[in-house]
Amino acid sequence: MFKRYVLYLIRWQLSTPILAVVLAWLSGMNEWVAAAIANFIGANIFFWVDRYIFTSVPILAPQWESREEVTCADCGRVARGFRLVRTRNYDRTRDKHPEFRCAECAPAKLEELKRRGVQLE
Repeated sequence: MFKRYVLYLIRWQLSTPILAVVLAWLSGMNEWVAAAIANFIGANIFFWVDRYIFTSVPILAPQWESREEVTCADCGRVARGFRLVRTRNYDRTRDKHPEFRCAECAPAKLEELKRRGVQLE
C-alpha cells in the first residue's frame, strides 16, 4: 500500500505543470471557469494514470486469497485456508487446482517460496 501511495504522490505532483499550462492558457477567463476547465482536462488525463496505479500494477503488492472450510494441502486439516496468488515473480491466477494452507502450515510454505526466490515485498 505504501508503494501505491508514493506513486500516487508522484502522480499528483506531475499534474501541477499540466494544470499550470492550462491555467496560463486560459488566463483571460474568469479564474473559476479556468480552474474548472483545467481540472476537467487533468481528470481526463490522470484518470488513466490513477486507474493504472490502483488496479493494474500487480507487482506493487502480493495478492492473497483466503477461503473458509478448505483442506490444508500440507496437514489435511479442514480450516480457513490461505494461498499466495500473485506477486512480482509468482503468478498462480490461473491455477486449476489451487493449494490452500491452514494458518499453522502457511508460514512454512512462505519460507519455501522465499528460498525459491519468490519476492514477497
